[in-house]
Amino acid sequence: MTVLSREYLESLARRYLNEAMINEKVGNKIDAAKNYRKASEIFMMLSNNYKDAISASIYKSLAESCVKKAEELEKESQIAIAVNNAGDNNLEEAVKEFIIVRKTSVRFEDVIGLDNVKQTLIETIVYPYKRPDLFPLGWPKGILMYGPPGCGKTLIVAALVNEIDGIFMHVNAANLMSKWLGESEKKVAAIFNYARKVGLTKPVIIFLDEADALLGVYEHEIGGEVRVRNQFLQEMDGLLDKGEKNFVYVIAATNKPWRLDTGFLRRFQKRIYVPAPDLQARRQLFEYYTKPFNLSLDVDLNKLAELTEGYSASDIRDIVLDAYLRTLRELFRSGDVEGKPRPISMQDFLEVLKIRKPSISKELLKRYEEWSAMYGS
Repeated sequence: MTVLSREYLESLARRYLNEAMINEKVGNKIDAAKNYRKASEIFMMLSNNYKDAISASIYKSLAESCVKKAEELEKESQIAIAVNNAGDNNLEEAVKEFIIVRKTSVRFEDVIGLDNVKQTLIETIVYPYKRPDLFPLGWPKGILMYGPPGCGKTLIVAALVNEIDGIFMHVNAANLMSKWLGESEKKVAAIFNYARKVGLTKPVIIFLDEADALLGVYEHEIGGEVRVRNQFLQEMDGLLDKGEKNFVYVIAATNKPWRLDTGFLRRFQKRIYVPAPDLQARRQLFEYYTKPFNLSLDVDLNKLAELTEGYSASDIRDIVLDAYLRTLRELFRSGDVEGKPRPISMQDFLEVLKIRKPSISKELLKRYEEWSAMYGS
């Protein structure tokens, strides 16, 4: 075999590889798989004809990689066909574990502070649903909410679902990942397929809780995690690029936005920072969470708000509960179980604050602000 023949075979293999990658990028998985298999055949031919240790090993490795990629794409194609051909009843059965039937009673007014976040969600989701005719260019369907833990990301999504009376699909790593090969990708395809069918007439929110666990990139990954991430990319591309005016929204929440695959960032047209509560919000949170309890006259909510810089909304709720538990402890220890607990005093709150420290550091807030400056929208 001449040198020209070797160069010709290598160029032919590269051409099939390029065709495969182009088809894969546009979602044509069947043709992509065919081209990967053709490239594999050429690489095996080169491996068999050029048996010097280094060249043969490289060609064989390339051939095996192409076959593996072709098999993955063929399996994904079969999954997509099976999901698309499934009847409505079978499809609903396949995704029922993700649908939250029993919704909370939380409304937007129950979410303290976060006025900018609420307004953005209303403009992005509520307005288009109520008056789609006013949005000739469509509306954002991918929304990323990021910020410190315990500051209301999940709560505000629950309130949003009640606001629009929609279908709420809760997705996280625990209920999605499967030990069976291809099962997780099948679930992702079924979720989006169901959402598109229902979303033609009724809003559907696919909520990705702790999105960094599903869509993040880590140093050590297994094949299943990569395949699920790729399936999400393809499904979101289909949701965003078809131009259909359906009411399907993907809302992702994360405490670690810097972990997310950069490929997903452009799919989330809205990237909303959910910050730690400021002074005014902390005052409102104390007022909200102390409503059910009897407070002493010496309790100064303004002072408590000043003392709790760096505390999340969840922290403040726990502070109120711990202060109340101090009064219950006294009641039960007194033996007067049928009596009423005394009012919560300012000292109760101060004693709790000696023990309970803020969960949000200044360094962490700085990191969120830096990320927001680079990627926020």
